[in-house]
Amino acid sequence: MDDTLAEDLRRAVGELVRAARAADTMPAGEAAVLGYLDRGGPYTTADLAHLRGVTHQSAAKTVKDLLGAGLVRAEPHPSDGRKLLLHITDRGRARLSDERARRADWLDAAIEDTLSAREQEQLRACVPLIARLAGRLNDR
Repeated sequence: MDDTLAEDLRRAVGELVRAARAADTMPAGEAAVLGYLDRGGPYTTADLAHLRGVTHQSAAKTVKDLLGAGLVRAEPHPSDGRKLLLHITDRGRARLSDERARRADWLDAAIEDTLSAREQEQLRACVPLIARLAGRLNDR
């Protein structure tokens, strides 16, 4: 396979993600933690740090902010009293849903404004391929 395809895709996806984040109203780290808790929680702060690839200190600051905003709640870990299990709250789930909807609306408008109907169908056909690649990369 041509190395330029991989680099071109990496660059394009990165630019798309950075542009989509411009529509966000909350810090990316907070949205990421809420996303992890929504999809697979509960988690400890150490779990979240590992999942995000950040330091424990960085994850702890994000968790503290989310707890303070009522977007996350903590309960004692059932087998290790030194740890807390973090759960997304209904308020956190609603905030995450709003962020996701804002991004989707932004992306939908960009697709409609930029791509022809034919190009939109081509893009639609690529989504399963990109999802499969993402799954493969996440299995590492």
